[in-house]
Order: sequence, then structure tokens, then C-alpha cells
Amino acid sequence: MSGPSSYDRPRRFRRGAALTLFLAGVLATGAVTGTWSDEAEGAVGHGIPKRPASGARPPEAATADRAAVERAAAEAIEDGKSGSQAAAEVVSRSGDRWSTIYTQGEFEDFQRQLGGAYVGVGLWVRQLGGGRTEVSRVQPGGPAARAGIAVHDRLRAIDGRTTQGRPVTETVARLRGDAPDGSRTAAAGAGTPVHLDLQRGTRRWSLTLHRTRLRTRNVTVDRPAGPHGPTHVKITSFAKGTGAAVRRAVRGASPHGGVLLDLRGNTGGLVTESVATASAFLDGGLVATYDVRGSQRALYARRGGNTRLPLVVLVDGGTMSAAELLAGALQDRGRAIVVGSPTFGKGSVQMPSRLPDGSVAELTVGHYRTPSGRTVDDAGLTPDLVVEDHAERRARTVLSGLGTGT
Repeated sequence: MSGPSSYDRPRRFRRGAALTLFLAGVLATGAVTGTWSDEAEGAVGHGIPKRPASGARPPEAATADRAAVERAAAEAIEDGKSGSQAAAEVVSRSGDRWSTIYTQGEFEDFQRQLGGAYVGVGLWVRQLGGGRTEVSRVQPGGPAARAGIAVHDRLRAIDGRTTQGRPVTETVARLRGDAPDGSRTAAAGAGTPVHLDLQRGTRRWSLTLHRTRLRTRNVTVDRPAGPHGPTHVKITSFAKGTGAAVRRAVRGASPHGGVLLDLRGNTGGLVTESVATASAFLDGGLVATYDVRGSQRALYARRGGNTRLPLVVLVDGGTMSAAELLAGALQDRGRAIVVGSPTFGKGSVQMPSRLPDGSVAELTVGHYRTPSGRTVDDAGLTPDLVVEDHAERRARTVLSGLGTGT
């Protein structure tokens, strides 16, 4: 990923990897939220920071002070300057790699994303070495898919502006029609055009797409052809309704085949939905604990989940935040066998507060732990069976040996 291009780029890169707890009464939401995606059109944050080098300061040693952030924003506004920019500069100096500042428009967009809806063309992008931007995912049925754009196509320019060396956040903003400051432009609604320059191998071409209202499909369920095969449940992120979708999948799963819960590449989402998903497999009990400025709190599963259905969880280095919280709970509670490669390690808690100009400061206030007390932040989770290659095949083998649920 290329270097930052403006004062707040380091923070913007990290938003997609933040575990945020929107606690009751905070910004009048009362919801618990978490990461989105590092490579999604429509996500506010993009890009996952590298793990700190050995010997780096622990996460709790590098946190932005809320009072200092709010004071800087207020002083800047009094001087006729940008409050969000001043706040971002304070956060950047703090060394806290997870705290960030959202403009008002970005935060509103983030909230819409957590609801599973956005305006765009159905493209997910990521940045490669040398500053090139390529398509990482295409939403079925969206404008990009209908135009024949495919994964690994190179996105060279948007509306005549090159993507070479530009931050992914900026590329996404232009796809969405957002202004550089994160606000929505007048011409960014559904039906508005966006001109793309693309490349596939040696072929280069241009086309114009029209933005539309899309809904992300966060849960896909593949059921076996016969009565004894496993049900494969893939969760790409925890948006609203994820827990309910998983519960429906569990009710329809074969007690003989069990469930393969695939969390690979899941960078998080709403923690409430992660807990709701855990509730599909647990009969109450602890899911995680977390601290907020020294105050200890806990998250519990609802009673009535299916505790007998054979369950294997697939994870990898892209499994983060709320997804790690879920995998850690099922592993610690002895409810599932976890298969794959070690997870990313994102378990810090951010709490948002509104700044005077309407922007939102999302600052680190604590960390969560699994039911057994394990710290996830920076450490990640180690699967019960570590598999680098053919992980899904190995997971299916393990699942077949877990016996028959009743």
C-alpha cells in the first residue's frame, strides 16, 4: 500500500480494521459495532496495518487522549479551521494505530454500511505493490458485474483521475461519488455516472457505469445435495441481520453433516451480530469480556442455541475483530473445532464521540478477551488444527469425524 497522501491517511487506512464498541447511549445508538472491510467499495475504512514489530509498544501504551482531541477540534473551529483535521493530527501523533477521525459524511456512510446497504457500482478494490489498484471482488448482479468487470482487473482511473499510487480510501470515495473531505457530493446518488479505465492483461478499455442502491450479501449458505453432507455457511462481515441469517441456516442444517462456519477473510462488523451468531450455537453463557477505561463488562449469548450440531470454524490471517471474538468464544467454550491459519489479532475497543463540527472521534479505550481470558489484540487466535493449504478440505474431514448431532 502506498504512503499517506494527506494528514489523515494513516487513520483512514485503519478504520476498516477497527473493533468499535458503540455502547448504550453513545451517539444515541446503543449498538455494539466493529470492523468493516479493508477492500470494499462503500466501506469507510480500507487497508489493514501491519502487525507491530517485535518489541513495539503494546496497544494500550499508544492511545489518543479524548480531551486533547476534543480540545484541538474546538480550538481549530474557533480559528476558522477544520476541526476534524486538527483532531486527526492529534490522533496521528498519539501513535494509536486504531483510533481514527470520521467526517460527518463518512460516519453517516459507515452507519449505512453497517445496515448492509450502499450506493455504488458493486466493486471491491485493493492496492498492490507499485501503487496499482485492482478489483478484489465484484458483487453479483451489480453494475460492474453486468458490465463484465472481473476480479484481478486493474482499475487505472476514475473519471479521468489516475488511481496509481492513490490511497484506497480515495479510490473508493471516487467510486462512491464522495468528495475528498468525505462529504457526499450533489451528484453522487443512485443513477449518477462514473467513468472507469480498466486493464486486463494487455487489453485496456473504458466504460461508464451508473451507480445504484445495492445491498451487501454478508451470509451465503451452501447446503449439501444429500441428507448427510455439511452445510457451508460463509460470513464475509457482520452487518445487521447476520445473526438471524445464521440461525436460519442452523435450523436447516443436517444433524448428520453439521455446519462448516467459514470466517476466512472476515474483517469484522457489528459485534452485536457476532454475539447473535454465537447464540445460534450456544445455550447462553459468556462470549467475551472487555474493558472500557478500567470498567469491566461482558457479552453473553442468548439461550436456546443448537449445542449438538457438529461445528467446525474456518479462519485465516484475514479473520479479524468481531470474527475473532466469535471464533475465540466457540473455541474456548469447547463448542467448535477451529481449523486454518492464525488470525490477525485485533481486539482493541474504540468508543466514538461527536466533535463540535459534527465529525466523530473514534478512540481506543480498552481491549476484549475471550471467555478463557485470552487477549486477542496483536496475538490473534491459534486454530486447534493449523492448516495452511487445503484448509477447507481438512475442515470437512474434521467435521465428518465429529459424529452425529441430535
